[in-house]
Amino acid sequence: QREGVYREMKLRRHYEKPSEKRARERAAAISRARKADRKRAERDR
Repeated sequence: QREGVYREMKLRRHYEKPSEKRARERAAAISRARKADRKRAERDR
């Protein structure tokens, strides 16, 4: 839980353009989906 606070503090040190924020969030969503797929594939073995 505290990890999210530190990550947000790091992100807010500098201004982030809206397009950069969208790209970062999209990349994070893709990596979360890939991680979920890996876990699902491992569980199905």
